Amino acid sequence: MRPPRLGPLLAAQLVASAGFSLALPFLSLYLVQKRGVPMALVGTVMLGAAFASALGQFLGGEAADRLGRRPTLAAALLLRGATFLGLGALMALHGPVWAIVLLFLLVRVTGGMAMPPVSALVADRAERNRMEGYGLLRVSSNLGWGAGPALGGFLAASLPYAHLFLLAAGATGLALVLVLVGVAEPPRRPSAAPAREVLAALRDRRLLAFLALCLPVFLVAGQMVSTLSVFTVERAGLTPAQFGGLLTLNGFLVAGAQYPLARVSGRWPRRRALALGAGLYGLGYLSFGWVRPYPLMLGAMAVVTLGEMLFAPAALAVAADLASPEHRGRYLGAFGLAESFGWSAGAFLGGLLLDLVPWAPGVWGAIAALGFLAAGLFLAAQGGHGPFQLQAARALDQKQGRP
Repeated sequence: MRPPRLGPLLAAQLVASAGFSLALPFLSLYLVQKRGVPMALVGTVMLGAAFASALGQFLGGEAADRLGRRPTLAAALLLRGATFLGLGALMALHGPVWAIVLLFLLVRVTGGMAMPPVSALVADRAERNRMEGYGLLRVSSNLGWGAGPALGGFLAASLPYAHLFLLAAGATGLALVLVLVGVAEPPRRPSAAPAREVLAALRDRRLLAFLALCLPVFLVAGQMVSTLSVFTVERAGLTPAQFGGLLTLNGFLVAGAQYPLARVSGRWPRRRALALGAGLYGLGYLSFGWVRPYPLMLGAMAVVTLGEMLFAPAALAVAADLASPEHRGRYLGAFGLAESFGWSAGAFLGGLLLDLVPWAPGVWGAIAALGFLAAGLFLAAQGGHGPFQLQAARALDQKQGRP
């Protein structure tokens, strides 16, 4: 089967991700080092940013159905670019911290807004090979997320932080041009549902059941940066550079292996990819409770990444499968909303475990149990005897000749 035609959209996603990650990872350093903001307050701002991103996902999903995928994505990029310009100007002029925080939250809202229309465009363009489409999307996003911080770190050594945000605005503007010039929206029937129907997706029992099964995996996935960084440096004795190496391995593996793995797992029933991905997530994080040599920690991260590469595109594909074409943005927005809350709650849970449980296998065993639980529930769903039937996904499986 030929790969889906997504070139301009993937290029725009790569550039936008690179611009986003070029500057935002350095905002905390700017607030602490240059403006003397307490770290506790910075942490509160970051928690608020997670909620801002979730709100953006909800708004972007609804707008993608009502106004169109391409107009919604273009509007989100335009607003994000203007917000980056504002942040750069405020930093250069030593503007008030409250205004910088407000614009940062707006950046996160616009970032969330862009995700549902992008996911919906992939689903629209890749009706018969969505796993491959979402695999390609993850490759482009990870390449951008990997390149952005590396370039930002290099530039931050010689340029003021304000310049990073001005460069991010330029990259976002380039992504907007790519969308306007190269991304075409397939013909579709726009949603004409009244405004009171914006929460209709959350009344779909199939979607709610699916999100409930995904929630334990989202909680596990949320350990990637917050819990894992503190544990590996403070308890396991790694240097910050070695922890960065774990994340670099994650990014390289996704960039190099995500698409071929998506092609292979795209031939499986969705529930099999979901269950295996959730189980590998759990196994990888469980390993961090026991291994200490750095090469073995790299191996544990490879297992975590393999679980991520199996679970993430399969979950997006199911969320798209469950929706009618005119409500696909709404469903993918609801999926992104649940994912954002799961990641935030996962970071909170991991922090509690680190504070309350001194025994490392206990910390990671509790987290891994969530992944194993989700894997078991996904497997129990087969045959219609479990808590959730992947009805739309099974119908698509049969249409494509999968068991």
